[in-house]
Amino acid sequence: MQDDDALLEYLDQGQLSNERIRQMIQHRQLFPCCFGSALKLQGIDALLASLAQWTQPREFPSEFAARVFKISHDERGERLTWVRVMGGSLQAKTAILPDQKANQLRVYNGSKFTIVNQVASGATCAIAGPMTTYPGQGLGNLKDDTQTLMQPVLSYAVDPKENDVHQCLKAMQTLADEDPLLHVVWNEQLQEIRVQIMGTVQLEIMQQLLLERFDIDVDFIKGGILYRETITAPIEGVGHFEPLRHYAEAHLLLEPAKRGTGMRYASQCSVDVLNKNWQHQIITSLEQASPKGVLIGAPLTDVKVTLVGGRAHVKHTEGGDFRQAASRALRQGLMTLKARQQCQLLEPWYRFRLIVPSTQVGRALNDLQRMHGEVDPLGDQTTNSVLLTGLAPVAQMSDYATVLRGYTHGQGQLECLPAGYRPCHNADEIIQQADYLPTADLTNTPDSVFCAHGAGYPVKWDQVPQTMHCDYYCDFMHV
Repeated sequence: MQDDDALLEYLDQGQLSNERIRQMIQHRQLFPCCFGSALKLQGIDALLASLAQWTQPREFPSEFAARVFKISHDERGERLTWVRVMGGSLQAKTAILPDQKANQLRVYNGSKFTIVNQVASGATCAIAGPMTTYPGQGLGNLKDDTQTLMQPVLSYAVDPKENDVHQCLKAMQTLADEDPLLHVVWNEQLQEIRVQIMGTVQLEIMQQLLLERFDIDVDFIKGGILYRETITAPIEGVGHFEPLRHYAEAHLLLEPAKRGTGMRYASQCSVDVLNKNWQHQIITSLEQASPKGVLIGAPLTDVKVTLVGGRAHVKHTEGGDFRQAASRALRQGLMTLKARQQCQLLEPWYRFRLIVPSTQVGRALNDLQRMHGEVDPLGDQTTNSVLLTGLAPVAQMSDYATVLRGYTHGQGQLECLPAGYRPCHNADEIIQQADYLPTADLTNTPDSVFCAHGAGYPVKWDQVPQTMHCDYYCDFMHV
């Protein structure tokens, strides 16, 4: 059923050759299963024999390529980048990134390691030296792994107790460097550490690691849900930055993108309007900015941002000018959409799998309806239990496991998996609670700066279209 040649061989000979099976395993058409327990040393010999019988050597390209699969730190705190070499060979002291070298190559056996000068294709090693690598990164001729990682949905504040808050921050940043599912955010204004995670189990693990590795005992204070923002209609945003002896104007087209695609950036601007250098600086500055929405200041997502036009000055324009203009253009577009009620607040949802006793189905359905959940048609049923599946907001489901254990006396089972972001079920309430004022967020201002009589003066975002130097580039803005 997986391979026509294999089917013909089976019909002709009544069985498959070992070579055919090995080929199908290599092409991920067959998946052999071995059973055992490493802790009890059961099945180990059978596993090794299966590997010897059913795998075949892989041919690696001659050009250097490697994949980063882990980041760790040794007992002295030195950062290690773990890689598997997927092509060519890795030499010590060579540059694996434009500005970073493989200072030392370590081949580990348990906690002990041997320093080597070269690692061949197919082997793994730990590299000492690089400081900006990350899991999934491709080195050499290998591209980054684009497989999407689960995104954190819960936020907690850190109570450092008697510990120095900056020492806690440094330790937690070390853990975040090693775990791509852990995000650590420092709030300079509140002098507070916040962690963004997937669930409470991750908190317990982090708390234990901080105590064992850094001798730091902390508590966590539940914060809230990690919301995001998007848009529901296109708009051309305009940003102008012209204090004395500076000049830049940028026009950005903001368009809704497919759910779950994140932020995307492109340019459709002619080089006759802005040269390639300015265009590159604008796109790069936007990619590095992590733009915020204007409803509650949450991260913006699922928006395609396209540079469509602008203007530079031969004498007065500098690189930083377009960074300012582009940021203001994006925020000005968002403010215009907000005024038209075309901005949307998103919240994370779970896909749940809920098993309850048949006598408690009514209670479970009522709870799911109250939590704004969407229940699929009834699944597997027995005389004693019923399976319910569907979608529900994380904000509503995060504490439901405790409630479930209570009314089912421990007989209920709940499994939740992240299901991406969907429109927030109580957006008005969340926006009111946040009380976010975009025009007061000076680091993300939607206003522009113009110049007259030798001095710069601010122009409010809604007055920029009457003051901008370039006409709109998108036809729908002229309607």
